[in-house]
Amino acid sequence: MSAGDLLRAERNTEGSQFGELIETHIRNGTIVPVEITCKLLENAMQKSSSAQHNGGAGDQPSDGRVCKFLIDGFPRSQNNLDGWQTEMKHKVDLKFVLFFDCPRDVCVERCLKRGEAGSGRSDDNAESLNKRINTYLTDTLPIIEYYGHSSLVRKVNANLPPDQVFENVRQIFDALK
Repeated sequence: MSAGDLLRAERNTEGSQFGELIETHIRNGTIVPVEITCKLLENAMQKSSSAQHNGGAGDQPSDGRVCKFLIDGFPRSQNNLDGWQTEMKHKVDLKFVLFFDCPRDVCVERCLKRGEAGSGRSDDNAESLNKRINTYLTDTLPIIEYYGHSSLVRKVNANLPPDQVFENVRQIFDALK
């Protein structure tokens, strides 16, 4: 699940008390308060677990299996990490952090193309992307390094053709079985 998608969905939810705040952070390339993102992630995990395993009833799978989630785009800052540790660490079994390593110019080009193709994202423009990259360098990269010290980072070269990137990611997940 994508933290960004959950935030954009909440932003677009009529009557959301956080919609305007989320939009401001997205446009400015800054990080949404951790309490909001953690709650959206937890709600989405509970909803998905219920729907997949219990026909929509309850929070836990009825068959004893453990639900697995890939969370995209979180945590992105020390505040996010601290909030995750407080709110979610006891609720999840973190297996690894998937890190897509890609040069800045390639990332910008891909996002601009996504915007030109009609992504509808308010941050698919050069100004917002530069802000997001600066936020990444100052706030997110230290989080990757933190998890790296615990040998939890699985690095993927994302400057390859999409099929090769997918294959490399698939191999990482296959190793979990």
